[in-house]
Amino acid sequence: MATVTERLERAIEREAPSWGVRPTAPDVRRLTNLDFAVLWGDLGIGLLVLVTGALLVPALGLPEALLAIVVGSLIGCVPLALVGRAGAREGVPGMVLLRPTLGTRGSYLPTILNVAQLVGWTAFELWAMALVAARITGPVLGIDGFAFWLVAAALVCLALSLGGPVLVVRRWMARFGVWVVAAVAAWVTIRVLTTADLGALWSRPGTGGFPTFWAGVDLVIAMPVSWIPLVADYTRFARRGTSSAPGTYAGYLIANLWFYSLGALLILGANAPAPSVTGIADGIAVVAGGTVVLVALLVGETDEAFADIYSSAVSTQNLVPRLPQRAAVVAVTAIGVAAAAWLVRLPDEGVLTFEFFLLLIGSIFVPLFGVFLADYEILRRRGGYEPKALFDHQGPYRYTGGFNLAAVVAWALGFAVYHWIAPTSLEGWATAVETFFADWLGLPFPLFGGAVPASVVAFAVAFVAYLALAGVRRSINSRSRPRSAGP
Repeated sequence: MATVTERLERAIEREAPSWGVRPTAPDVRRLTNLDFAVLWGDLGIGLLVLVTGALLVPALGLPEALLAIVVGSLIGCVPLALVGRAGAREGVPGMVLLRPTLGTRGSYLPTILNVAQLVGWTAFELWAMALVAARITGPVLGIDGFAFWLVAAALVCLALSLGGPVLVVRRWMARFGVWVVAAVAAWVTIRVLTTADLGALWSRPGTGGFPTFWAGVDLVIAMPVSWIPLVADYTRFARRGTSSAPGTYAGYLIANLWFYSLGALLILGANAPAPSVTGIADGIAVVAGGTVVLVALLVGETDEAFADIYSSAVSTQNLVPRLPQRAAVVAVTAIGVAAAAWLVRLPDEGVLTFEFFLLLIGSIFVPLFGVFLADYEILRRRGGYEPKALFDHQGPYRYTGGFNLAAVVAWALGFAVYHWIAPTSLEGWATAVETFFADWLGLPFPLFGGAVPASVVAFAVAFVAYLALAGVRRSINSRSRPRSAGP
């Protein structure tokens, strides 16, 4: 018979998925720093992370690529851990955390953008899983099984998303998923390191072109940054007294360093045909010995899709609080399936689209969370949120019509600086950005010749700009208040 503790855990797991966006109660806050290390270590492992690491080479030589990976990972995981800590302290999801900073209505804009990026990630994950699975079974069955595997992958990810974070972390990742994936990844790594001529790879210079070193750092930073808008969706279930920051930082840092580096090595040392999902899959199959390894990696990929789907639903509830979470999960999964079916028509352009997608995410969310951390960590001194005010549209977070204009302006300024420094290789977008800065504004383009990381500068600009604008706002407000009459 189940013990009282087991029954309590099961009840919590049933309740946590539909908790909504209100602050979590103590009885559903069950996750420890070890749980967060498992969660973010697992979410940092995946085929698409390998593909992103592969994008760094051969433009960069191996020493440069590894340095870019180390620098980008160390930097990118800091805001991930800090925002996660805020979620653990306040007990609300990421988009609700933004209400005091941007205003109750101002939080709707990043919510819409976050849902869009998460639906995009869902599509990429489902597309990658179905593409690789079809590539494995195609020669055996003699048919293109993409549609079948797309539906199968979607159903598995849907089931996990309906289960919610406590169930997935405690019963799926911690007991099975992360250990299988880590073991398989270790085997692939050992095979690559023992079969490649590391001395020759180390001395081989890069070919140049895109990405440059600092653009490579931005590509690395973009991956942990893409998780920042949803990190609080999970850390809000942290046990009281658990900051979540050490587990989040360590788990994601190790995984990001490992899989970015492995992706680069698969291109340089394992003769993977191309920095694409199918190219990386072929490289793994050749160097590590067949389909079992790929199947195990696909198992790990379901966790990323789960997080994208679940957090899409939670973020949507910031816009429509009464929307049933499970209904939102089903809807997001269906949209992801439709988008993945469209993506498969563009196999050759997929890598270019993915690269642009990553940099666009970085340009949106790096300055946004620069503004948030300036507000939360500096002006509010690590919080000070009023739980009831978070959901009061006429309360202190209403600002001007529901928008904190100082925060919105600082965010927009950081976004512009990011693209001023780091034009992408997507021709149409890069041309439009250059026309805006160079031709219309008459400014040098790119700023600093692209010789600095756009992520770091954009974060700093948004951070400092918000502190300055908030100071001006306070000064104006203090002058506009009527002086009290003397005795």
